[in-house]
Amino acid sequence: MARTQAISMLSGASTPASLAEIYGLVIENVQKSTLSTALKSNQYTGNPAAGSVEFTRFSNATPKDYGTARAAGKGDKVTAKPITVNLSVHREIIEEVAKFDLETFGVPDIMRRRADNHVLRMSADLDSAFFAAGATDGTAFTPASGVTDIQAVVESWVQTLETLKNEYVDGVDRNLMALVLSPEKYGLLRMFLDTQPNPNVNTAAEEFGLYHGVKVYSCTRLPSKTNGLLMVNGVIGQPVVTNPYADPEKIPLSNDFAVEMFYDYGTETLAPDLVLKWVTE
Repeated sequence: MARTQAISMLSGASTPASLAEIYGLVIENVQKSTLSTALKSNQYTGNPAAGSVEFTRFSNATPKDYGTARAAGKGDKVTAKPITVNLSVHREIIEEVAKFDLETFGVPDIMRRRADNHVLRMSADLDSAFFAAGATDGTAFTPASGVTDIQAVVESWVQTLETLKNEYVDGVDRNLMALVLSPEKYGLLRMFLDTQPNPNVNTAAEEFGLYHGVKVYSCTRLPSKTNGLLMVNGVIGQPVVTNPYADPEKIPLSNDFAVEMFYDYGTETLAPDLVLKWVTE
């Protein structure tokens, strides 16, 4: 489902709220309205406010015969690949408000009126950057020749990730995967389910949750020509720092004031082998 619906709890508030309270609601609703928040990794060290954080990817351990370490006098060293993510994207939302409106409605009410839109725009920005990273850095998946039915493509896609083996991965359980599809491909898969006699799916519902054990989402924020991304949860990192609303500042040589919101973030694909992208050339 596209996580772009408006959040009405801000504009619908009936009691005056402080800027700090409005800011808190904005951040809470950004987290609720971004699909990337549910999929990204938060397993980092460091303080995002310092400008960068570090993620670590550990290689698999290798079982050996009992007594190997004793004979060698040492065990195997833990191999950990550090990945630094810089918060190098700096964003602002700055809007001009007339002094008359500030005097008429008050600062908290003006901010409450704009907060819904700030939630939507910040959410779209973060989601778009998140999925662009996956589509850029991920491993290409191409359906086999002659495989065109959406159900066959998806099952082949899932099995490709499920059977992956390398120094970091020894197969991937389906309950760890997330399949993010374009609305077109999501619709095709949903219509296939609708044709089945016992799909265990409520055809009136927007979402159907799982397909063959894999969580499935529709997303309007995938890059152009990207049919979908199949990924393991937590393989893309996106630390974010936001600055609370401040009192409106007077704009020089005018009678207007600026309401401001600033945030910084960085996005990095931590394990490109665990993101399979299906892109139409």
